[in-house]
Amino acid sequence: MPEGQENIPHLLNELIPRATFFTQVVNRGILGHYVATASLATGVYETFNNFAAVPPDNPTVFEYFRKDLKRPAFDTWVVAPSNGFNRIGESDNRAYGAGLGAGVILPKRLLASALAPGEGNKYDHLLRDNYETPLYAPQLSGNGIELHELAEVMKLSVADFVAHAKTLNSPDELSVYIARQLMRQLAPSLLWITLHDIDVAHAGAYSLYINGIQRSDRLCAEIWRAIESEPEYAGKTTMFILPDFGRDSDTDAGGNGFQHHRTGDQLSRTTWMMVLGPGIRENVVVDRPVQSTDLVPTLGGLFGFQTRFSQGQPLTEVL
Repeated sequence: MPEGQENIPHLLNELIPRATFFTQVVNRGILGHYVATASLATGVYETFNNFAAVPPDNPTVFEYFRKDLKRPAFDTWVVAPSNGFNRIGESDNRAYGAGLGAGVILPKRLLASALAPGEGNKYDHLLRDNYETPLYAPQLSGNGIELHELAEVMKLSVADFVAHAKTLNSPDELSVYIARQLMRQLAPSLLWITLHDIDVAHAGAYSLYINGIQRSDRLCAEIWRAIESEPEYAGKTTMFILPDFGRDSDTDAGGNGFQHHRTGDQLSRTTWMMVLGPGIRENVVVDRPVQSTDLVPTLGGLFGFQTRFSQGQPLTEVL
């Protein structure tokens, strides 16, 4: 809306003019953050319980990428916002199987394990794991990276990691910090970053929700600037930015407006996507409806791998 545009100056003024912008990205699946993000990563509307510590049923884009292109494990990573995302890097599909997924980094878990006993209370703003269901404590398993592995990968000591983390104001800033270290040290070809600060909306504080929007806007621009400044990425990297789904309408009696996404109405299902990079047409707006599941086959078209189980369609506007 026009009155909200002041909160996203970087998206509007820096990124959209350089992007192909899709105005109607529809999510026809379950509107929970983990299951919806898993659907984005598989190209199939996953149907598992959003609060279950399970992997996706269908192969992820990371498995397609690694199997078809014969890429090593260090060439694709996920930086995930909360511990509930720890299984997103690799599916249960037997045709792909264990060992072909992405390494998953859970910044909040790593920071919590590195803090001294009793120190965690001072950093609640960095460690709050789930805004929607605060009592949810997932069982952690799968291919998540541990603290000593992260320090080795990032070429940082644990003390350096903790010292830098303590200077940050939000979990998303910590995620972007780790993503930038991955880019500098390993230069993965496929990097998936999920920002989560906006989900503070579930707490019902509109001011915190606006702060989350403004921070996400800034961090998206910082990620693009990092891409343009790193020699391994500059001039040869495509960046996709999109939400997993929207929020309830302010006028729907069954919802709570910005606070939740319970109704399944048009506003809660319809979002947007922008695509930037070499060969992508700039300042182009695509108004036709597309689906969340179209992301994976589009990535397959860009990278050159098959997305055999995906239900989406490649987006010809960016291929």
